[in-house]
Amino acid sequence: MSKAIFQTEIIELGDQVEAFFEEGMFVLFGENVPDTLKDFCHFIDVKKVDGTIKQGDKLVIDKSEFLITAVGDIAQSNLETLGHLTVVFSGAKEAGLPGSICVEAKPMPKLIVGSKIAIVED
Repeated sequence: MSKAIFQTEIIELGDQVEAFFEEGMFVLFGENVPDTLKDFCHFIDVKKVDGTIKQGDKLVIDKSEFLITAVGDIAQSNLETLGHLTVVFSGAKEAGLPGSICVEAKPMPKLIVGSKIAIVED
């Protein structure tokens, strides 16, 4: 039985989220977004993380599942405190950014207001 350790939904989109879409990544943020990042973020309700995010867990976006291949050192604490997480669709075994997670290199789904995001452990 899989358990969701994090669930939220997109409540607003920055004006330039497309810029990162082409690079195969997206940025989630809660309320306290630095002005420099505001246009590039997908805004979420900050929710509690119930468990530890780790390699082998799954990122679920709406109905699509992506295997998590790497977790940055501060990805979890950023998500818990700021609602901030960068998700990179690279399949990398090591996170290039400490606040990011990498998932398998599949086409990235388009996130819209109301898109549901979850991190699920098996």
